[in-house]
Amino acid sequence: MGLVYADIILINAIDLEMAHRNIIGEDEIKQMSINMMVDSGAYMMAINQTIQGQLQLPFIEKRKNILADGSIKEYEVVGPIIVKFSNRTSTCSAVVLPGNSEPLLGAIPMEEMDVQIHPRRQELVVNPAHPYYAVLSLR
Repeated sequence: MGLVYADIILINAIDLEMAHRNIIGEDEIKQMSINMMVDSGAYMMAINQTIQGQLQLPFIEKRKNILADGSIKEYEVVGPIIVKFSNRTSTCSAVVLPGNSEPLLGAIPMEEMDVQIHPRRQELVVNPAHPYYAVLSLR
């Protein structure tokens, strides 16, 4: 199977809450659309410093991460960030990778949105068993 990419909308969740409380206007909500690599082998979502600079997500903590080559690096974690794909949403935190590193949609937001990688079409799809809404497993 090759690499899978999906068009994802990222929204600063704090801005969205402030807009709901009429503290800022709807036009002030920081959000962006990006084509993101779907990586079911990555646990968390990863954004880069450029995306972080545009969304201005609050710092949560620093966390050590094991990279694909087995090395361990410490990166900042930011959030909350709202992730949208098709008719699905997830609210999660994200690891901030250096510079313009490729952003990754990891397993946590994928599970929450109830989406899957379609191996033949090599694309992200909503779970065909639940096409109209996400179903989460609590077991």
